[in-house]
Amino acid sequence: MFTLSAYKRQEPRPWSSCLIVFAAVVISLAVSALMLKLQGKPALHGIELLFQGALGSRWSIEDCLIKAIPIFLCSLGVAIAFRLQIWNIGAEGQFALGAIGATWAALTFSDQPGYIVLPLMFGTAFLGGGLWGLIPALLKLKMRANEIIVTLMLNYIAILFLDYLVYGRWKDPGSFGFPMTKAFSVSAIVPKIGATDVNWGLVLCLVSGVVMYVFFRFTRMGFELKVAGENLNATRYAGLPYVKLVCVVMIFSGALAGWAGLIEASATINRLQPSIMVGYGYTAIVVAWLARLNPLTIGIASFLLAALRVGVENLQLELQVPAAFGGIMEGMILLTVLAGSFFNEFGFRFRRPS
Repeated sequence: MFTLSAYKRQEPRPWSSCLIVFAAVVISLAVSALMLKLQGKPALHGIELLFQGALGSRWSIEDCLIKAIPIFLCSLGVAIAFRLQIWNIGAEGQFALGAIGATWAALTFSDQPGYIVLPLMFGTAFLGGGLWGLIPALLKLKMRANEIIVTLMLNYIAILFLDYLVYGRWKDPGSFGFPMTKAFSVSAIVPKIGATDVNWGLVLCLVSGVVMYVFFRFTRMGFELKVAGENLNATRYAGLPYVKLVCVVMIFSGALAGWAGLIEASATINRLQPSIMVGYGYTAIVVAWLARLNPLTIGIASFLLAALRVGVENLQLELQVPAAFGGIMEGMILLTVLAGSFFNEFGFRFRRPS
């Protein structure tokens, strides 16, 4: 008789991560097709509509890129915190505070030219998201509060604060009762690239991704973050500034999500309203794990998750599936990736009992 036993690999296989992600997507699509079948919908045609809606035309690809921009920025911020093993679940709230900060600048300096108002918007969005990320960091360091719970609860406070502003103080008198601010002036709108509908936030994503890759790969603080994330005891023994690292990481993590809120409010909606909160901050968690916290591969994962959102919208129109269908698919992808990562770290072998 032989027994099956697990063993930890000395070094994870480099190709297995790609295989795990590919298998996760295939399994998720298969389960989604089964769910469509159980609802009485044509399963294979539904998957075809999903791909057509996401990649079947220039408009759909541009829509994917537009949605991928805020997802990428939120995911990059989340990945920075996760590298230090600080579990920032608050990108949604930091996204909201960034949008609020940018809107304040856009409404206050609406008569200023773009070269003045846009930098102010980026600065206030950075402050809004960064300070909202600093709160759980200080509570963790000073009071040993669990950052998962704190960041999650701060999401609800930020969203309700946004609602308070657009239903009250910032509500446009000419909106016929709808909760929204006045439309941003032309100078306060992030412009589009050429003749496309894609805004210059795409370039911001490319620059941010490269900067973060260089930071983690070639700078001293990036190395300190990696060491601190892998072994907290070694960090303290080596005298690394753990308190400073936590604060810096959470500020920049929140600031990147804040810039995502700015892009969505300025370039996509051109004003602040409750519909801006569509769950990009939560999608960022899935993207960060799909990309294994790598700043460069986060771009690919962001586009795939954005394509999933656009494709599900097409499914809603053609087959009348619920809007929650996309969320279910996102959850299945994350679960299968997490389950598959076990096989990246561990192997199995048959052993003869002694």
